[in-house]
Amino acid sequence: MISIKSSTDLAKMRQAGLIAGRALKLAGESIKAGMTTKALDKIVHDYIISCGAKPSFLGYGGFPASACISINNEVIHGIPSQKRKIAEGDIVSVDVGAFYNGFHGDTCATFACGKISEEAQELLDVTKASLYEGIAAAKIGARIGDVSHAVEEYCASRGYGIVRNYTGHGIGRNLHEEPEVPNFGRAGHGPRIVAGMTFCIEPMINQKGDAVKVLGDGWTVITSSGSLSAHFEHTIAITPDGPVIMTEP
Repeated sequence: MISIKSSTDLAKMRQAGLIAGRALKLAGESIKAGMTTKALDKIVHDYIISCGAKPSFLGYGGFPASACISINNEVIHGIPSQKRKIAEGDIVSVDVGAFYNGFHGDTCATFACGKISEEAQELLDVTKASLYEGIAAAKIGARIGDVSHAVEEYCASRGYGIVRNYTGHGIGRNLHEEPEVPNFGRAGHGPRIVAGMTFCIEPMINQKGDAVKVLGDGWTVITSSGSLSAHFEHTIAITPDGPVIMTEP
């Protein structure tokens, strides 16, 4: 069942979203060559805790960290490590969730560490733009399939692979709620979008092909082709005035 939020609920979700969004912004500003992914995770963790919130991901399903940090050909769910160092030219996806006052906010972006290749920059630009194409399609009276199709059309028309094994999702009192929000689909299909719905749109886009696989740690998802992958995400709320980004810092 899709949860419809009241105006009071949405105000609380905005608070959680702000914390997550500001933690993500801080992470992006902190990335530098030579730092470990564990150090980056600590920055996210400490900021969320300082706000009186809890990291949504820490312990979720057994996940051992506060942020998912995925580098280059890693798509999602990378586990921060003291051994893994970020290098000049890497692209680094940081996925952050914050739980505050009974509600979650969830957001992600892929950042460049120093100077990256033109191909990598184009992947980041297209993936980020496709997120906003999806958000623009999330209007009252539309369907989830319209959001999915908007993301797919933008990326596929430019030759990129769209991850199909993992999707966006509803969010609120629980980190993952209905509806499922794929990054591919048919316009005019899926649940009707109504005021009070809250969900995450999160394009996960590969340079080559849509196939992915999970590493032996049981969490880290990588591209089967070995090509780069980018990931952008916002939590949005549906209102009579249009979609509102809850995780914009």
